[in-house]
Amino acid sequence: MPHSVSLINTLAAGLGLALLFGFLAARLRLPALVGYLLAGVIIGPFTPGFVADAGIAAQLAEIGVMLLMFGVGLHFSLDDLLAVRKIAVPGALVQIAVATMLGGALATWWGWNLGAALVFGLALSVASTVVLLRALENLGILDSFTGRIAVGWLVVEDLAMVLVLVLMPPLANALVGADPGERTAPIWQTLGLTLLQVGGFVALMLVVGRRLFPWVLWQVTRTGSRELFTLCVIAAAVGIAFSAAALFGVSFALGAFFAGMVMRESEFSHRAAQESLPLRDAFAVLFFVSVGMLFNPAVLVERPLQVLAVVLVIVVGKSLAACALVLLFRYPLSTALTVSASLAQIGEFSFILASLGGRLGLLPVEGQSLLLAAGLISIATNPLWFSLIAPIQKWLHAHSSFARGLEARDDPLAELPMSTAEKYLSKQVVLVGYGRVGRRIAATLSAHDIPFVVAEQNRELVEKLRAQGMAAVWGDAADPGVLIQAHIARARMLVVATADAISVRQMIEAARTLNPGIETVIRSHNEDEARLLAQEVSATVFLGEHELAQAMARAVLK
Repeated sequence: MPHSVSLINTLAAGLGLALLFGFLAARLRLPALVGYLLAGVIIGPFTPGFVADAGIAAQLAEIGVMLLMFGVGLHFSLDDLLAVRKIAVPGALVQIAVATMLGGALATWWGWNLGAALVFGLALSVASTVVLLRALENLGILDSFTGRIAVGWLVVEDLAMVLVLVLMPPLANALVGADPGERTAPIWQTLGLTLLQVGGFVALMLVVGRRLFPWVLWQVTRTGSRELFTLCVIAAAVGIAFSAAALFGVSFALGAFFAGMVMRESEFSHRAAQESLPLRDAFAVLFFVSVGMLFNPAVLVERPLQVLAVVLVIVVGKSLAACALVLLFRYPLSTALTVSASLAQIGEFSFILASLGGRLGLLPVEGQSLLLAAGLISIATNPLWFSLIAPIQKWLHAHSSFARGLEARDDPLAELPMSTAEKYLSKQVVLVGYGRVGRRIAATLSAHDIPFVVAEQNRELVEKLRAQGMAAVWGDAADPGVLIQAHIARARMLVVATADAISVRQMIEAARTLNPGIETVIRSHNEDEARLLAQEVSATVFLGEHELAQAMARAVLK
């Protein structure tokens, strides 16, 4: 068959089956990613019927990796990460270490060498950002503090995996136990040269790239051509990734990631993300299809106990480690359970590591099949773990004195000092959340000399507010104890400025139990949710899009 026809067949079969199985997965309320992986299994060499060209699929997957990493870089926000750095950075690094040790211990028990055990453990340690974002959006907590912790945690994992992808090729010989005499240079020299090359590339991108590429994007934008703009974005992503590999010897993934980071510096970064999204999505689908082609379904029959062990490491081992770490940092049980559910799956970086490990001879074929089987199961079951957060939390509160103690433990930030409280004992506003919306509300209240108490889940932020002389208590406002510390019984109004749709009903119920006459003002991102809240809790609900439209209409009429 001519090579070009083979390319067309691979594209047609891959995209067509991905659409079919992705649609079926979505109708079953599963992540579409499950459908894409199954499409790859169907056209792979381990199932009967049509078999796609593995070589072409691998090249398409490489482009998919570039564009996936470009998208990660384009949406990478250092400010968002810094806001939760005190829990996300140490938490993610410790959790990666725990999961790597658990996975590595399994692989060692099965008789694999050090390189295979290390790659296998690292692949189990990182969760899918795509799956997480979809889950948080469906729950309506993406913009909540808990959601930002979960996203920041995964961003740290992604950054760590980018470093792993850079270091794997130069360390491959040492990890598989090659004869030292076969190496052309000592391992420390190879590693040092790699880090030097990476440092040179990063320095060039930060010093030159962050100024040059936004300028180029601006020049292209001035032409008014949408096609040229899209072409510029894609050419930058692929061109920088290729140049990074050709000139600096670093991976396509790292080059594409930094291409996205420097593109973010442009004022047109949002448009760049929007314009490149269809192509990024299409090649990302092809990447997952190509990964599915590597999966041998026979592993489910031949090695069921091994598959179960890997799934338990992902769903139980990682989650328990994350839960313990979050609680250790004195965050609420609800936050710990949400972060745990967020990490109870593996995704795109796991598959990228598995593919690279296989090409370098580090990971055996059965390792890739075990990872894919566990990945499919963990992604498919992930919505279930999120749906169990509230029932588990309720059951623990009812049956575990230890869980109740976690919520009621002494903490100076969870109580309003009496010297501060005396000023807020009557007619104050209790403001839940001090994010972008809450900060503006607080500024307006201060300008009008209206007393208020902030209830916030970010410990570091509460510390800063108290240092500024502001009344603030730390904790989840859905917990009546937090509202009591904010003196809700004597408050005039409860203002919920967070986007946590799950807890807002609990907050209002607790507030009205303690203060039946209190007025409530809440925000919402969803029109249907806003309508339900207005009917169910008789609150004043503000919908972002509606208020923006009203303000713009007033400006037009004026």
